[in-house]
Amino acid sequence: MRDILMIPLNEEENLVIASDNSGSIGMKDGDAVQVPYKTVAYYSFRVAVMECISAGAEPFATVVQNFCGEEAWKELVQGIEQGTRELGRVNIRITGSTESNFALNQSAFGITVLGKRKANMKVSNLNYDAHTRIAVIGFPLVGSEVMGKEEQVVPLHVFKEVSSLEEVVTIPVGSRGILYELNTLFDHTKFTEENVDTTVPLLKSSGPSTCFVAVFPEDIQQKLELICGRYLHEINYWG
Repeated sequence: MRDILMIPLNEEENLVIASDNSGSIGMKDGDAVQVPYKTVAYYSFRVAVMECISAGAEPFATVVQNFCGEEAWKELVQGIEQGTRELGRVNIRITGSTESNFALNQSAFGITVLGKRKANMKVSNLNYDAHTRIAVIGFPLVGSEVMGKEEQVVPLHVFKEVSSLEEVVTIPVGSRGILYELNTLFDHTKFTEENVDTTVPLLKSSGPSTCFVAVFPEDIQQKLELICGRYLHEINYWG
């Protein structure tokens, strides 16, 4: 089950809603992770927009909930705009609200991405067979690791290109880890640490979706390797 809400708009389109939030990450003295607000917004936007796109939707708007202070608003918007540029979608509109009556000791931020998808698109889970291939694109990172190992974070343009392939199903990896996401994608298949072989940690949090799972037929594996390069890590299932 994906972390989205889908609402019918009419016979042709559904509204897709995806969200993310962060706390104690920013530039306040009480924050556990000290990073610029542009970075905070960029990585939260990644999570929500990747969820939206992987569900087959075209994002068109972003709603910001800012508890970092009025002075942070400009940087937060810049972070979102960085993400939209990487996706090649500069027409995603931004709105939101700032808590300006009371000051918090720690930073807090929430974001919602709205998208539209065709109402007749399939939403059923996958079935695993001998021709199914699975890979993790990127590496699971969380907290200060995201900045320290940024070269392992899969770029948004790679995610966009992979998600645009009709034969590929993608899902971003969040705080519950790779194994959890795998088990939401497939019917009649149970993935465990014992029956999965890979070079990436299966249970580790991927925080702001620094990686994603891709499921694809074996005949396009070479094509996917060309797109993803060093970010691709194969997953072998021994069920």
